[in-house]
Amino acid sequence: MAGFVAVHTGAGNCIDETKYQRVIKEACLRATEILRNGGSAVDACEAAIVRLENCGYTNAGYGSNLCMDGSVQCDAAIMDGSTLNFGACTNVSRVKNPIQLARRICDAQSSPQLLERIPPMILAGTGAEHYADEVGCSMVEPSVLISSKAKFQFNHYKSKYDLVVNSRLSKATSEEPVQVPEPGNEVELAAALDTVGAVCVDGAGNTAAGCSSGGILLKVPGRVGQAATYGAGCWATDTDELAIATCTTGNGEYLMKTLLAREICHGAFSSDCAVTSLHKTFKQKFLDSPLLPRQQDLYAGALTLLYYPGQSSGEVMWSHTTQSFCVGYMATNQRVPKFVHSPLPTYSVPGRSCVVNGHNFHLRI
Repeated sequence: MAGFVAVHTGAGNCIDETKYQRVIKEACLRATEILRNGGSAVDACEAAIVRLENCGYTNAGYGSNLCMDGSVQCDAAIMDGSTLNFGACTNVSRVKNPIQLARRICDAQSSPQLLERIPPMILAGTGAEHYADEVGCSMVEPSVLISSKAKFQFNHYKSKYDLVVNSRLSKATSEEPVQVPEPGNEVELAAALDTVGAVCVDGAGNTAAGCSSGGILLKVPGRVGQAATYGAGCWATDTDELAIATCTTGNGEYLMKTLLAREICHGAFSSDCAVTSLHKTFKQKFLDSPLLPRQQDLYAGALTLLYYPGQSSGEVMWSHTTQSFCVGYMATNQRVPKFVHSPLPTYSVPGRSCVVNGHNFHLRI
C-alpha cells in the first residue's frame, strides 16, 4: 500500500533543531509503516502524533506547557477528510495521549446513538476523561504528563511574571519611585513553539489531519486552544479532484478568530498554485485580517498536504510567520524521512510576514 505523511513540532524560534530531528523522523517512520500495512490516513496520523506526544520535548502530551497554577491541561483534535468527521478533546489532564481520545470521538461521529442523540464532537475536562476511560484510552495521573523541561520553564517564567506583578503593585501603593521591569516577549516566544501536528494521505487517496497541544505557557486554567477548535487547529476534506489536509500552530486565539485551518483548505480549491494560495490566505485571512489587532505581531504556522487523485501525486507545503518551523515528511516508497528546519528569510520580520516552501511527492502502489 502507498501513502505519505508529514509532521511538525511547532512554529516558533527554534534555537536547537537537533532535539526535534530524531522524533520527527521516528514519527514519520511509524506512520509510513502503518500505511504500508494497509492502515488508513487517520490511523497513520494518530500514530505519528502519539510519538510526538510521548517524546517530552514538545508541547503536547508528556511535556505540555503548564497552566498559571502549575497544572497540565491538554487539547487535541483529528479530522477525517473522507467522512469530514471531526473529534476533539480539551482540558484533559489524565489522558496519556490526547490524540487517541480525539480519534475515538471522531470515529464515534459515524455511530448511531440511542434515542437519536447526536454524538459529541468535542469533550472537555472530567467528562472527556470519563469518556476516555470508558473507551479504553490509557489513563495516567496528571503528574505523569509533567516533564522536567515543562517544570523548569514554568518556574522560570512564573518567577518573571510574579516579579512584574509585584513590582507594579509596589509602584501603585508606594510614594517612592519604583523600577518596574519590562515583561518582554520571552514567554510569547516559548509558548509559540512545540505544538505538534500531522497530515497524511493513504493509498486510497483519503486524507487526515491532526494536532495536539498543551496550550500557551502560563495559560488560565480552563482555556481552550486552537488544537481543540473546529476549523482552527486542523482541517481535511477529500474530493475527486483534490484532497487536502492542514494543521496549524502559533497564537491560538488568533488562529481561532480566523479559523485559519479551514481558510487554508478553502483557499486551495480556488487556486491552481499551492504556493500562491497559501501566501494569499496567510496575508488576507491572517496577517491583514480585520479580526486581529493591527499593532500586534501575529505568529502562525501551517503544514499542508495537497493530493491530486487523478495524477497520484501531491505537494506538502509548510508556511509560517515565525522565525522558524521544524517539519518532516516521508512517502511509503522512501527509505528514510526528510527533515526540514525552515527559517524565515533574513529580510522578513517575524509576526509581520510569511514564508512558504514545499516539496512534491508521487504515490506508487
